Order: sequence, then C-alpha cells, then structure tokens
Amino acid sequence: MVKCPRCGYENSSSSIYCDNCAYRLSDSKGNRINNSRRNNSWNMGIGKKIVIVLGIIIVTFLLFSVIYNNTQPTSQDSLSIVADDGSNHQSSSYPYKAVIQYDGYWYAEMGDPNYLITEAGQGREAISLDCSPWDNVVVDAQKYGSDDGELKVQLLRNGEVVAENSTTSPTGSVEVRYNF
Repeated sequence: MVKCPRCGYENSSSSIYCDNCAYRLSDSKGNRINNSRRNNSWNMGIGKKIVIVLGIIIVTFLLFSVIYNNTQPTSQDSLSIVADDGSNHQSSSYPYKAVIQYDGYWYAEMGDPNYLITEAGQGREAISLDCSPWDNVVVDAQKYGSDDGELKVQLLRNGEVVAENSTTSPTGSVEVRYNF
C-alpha cells in the first residue's frame, strides 16, 4: 500500500496515480516519485495563510484610516467657496468676533441670522462667531436690570472694528448688523 502525500488515501502498490485525488505516485517505469516536500520551500498550513491575509487587511485598513484622518479638514480650517460668478471667496477660521462691554449683566444673540448663538455674561467679553467673511452677521445685545451704564457692542472682522453701536438707556438693547 502506498499512502498519497497529498490527500493521505491508501492506494495499491501498483498505482501510478492516487485513486482519490489523481496525484502522481510513480513514473511510467513504476519507480516511486519522491513526493516529500522540499525543505527549502515555503510550507505552511491554511490557518497561517489566513492569519497572514487578515493581518495584511488590518494593516491596510489602519494605514488608510490614518491617512484619511490626517487629510480631512478640521472644524477650525478655512472655507473656500466658489460663487456663481466664478469668484473665489476665502476665509480665515472664525474671522468675526463680537465684543460686548457693560458693567452689569447682559444677554446677546449673535451670528448668521439663520444660525444665532446665545450668550450671557457680565463685564467685557469677546465671543468668536462661526461665520464666513461673506455672511451677514448680526449682534443683538440687551441689558439685564435697569442701569444707566453704557452697553457697547463692537463687531470685529480679522481684528478690525467693522461695526459698533451703544446705548445708555436703562432698559436698552443694541443691534449691530454687517454685510446686509
């Protein structure tokens, strides 16, 4: 009996090919072929091959994730928008700031009229607005309480005052609009 090196089937000693898998067992003269595996070849089981393929897939996925995450703009990055007329509008990150000055307590709504944020505070405060340079910007601030002090609102674009307004009315409110 001759055991097939490929499938392990027991064949008769006169078989040239394996009866189970057709693997060649002897040459035409009846001499047995040395079917032992070569020592210098890369022999591994299917389990090792699966582990290697999965490892390559995982490393590829991790590499893709790192590259993807490092090439995406952050929420702080600039916008670049091309208008219908072909002009290219560029902006810096958060180019607008609202500066509110009042000795007492105040409340304000500010930003793009379609997306206003609300803030409340006391004294002087500068608030960064998430607006593009070409957006319409509004700041509406109001005093809390009845104080004769001055409520002053400034709108800064890239550090320069572009609009301001103030009031000394005891129940006063101040509105500043820009790019309307």
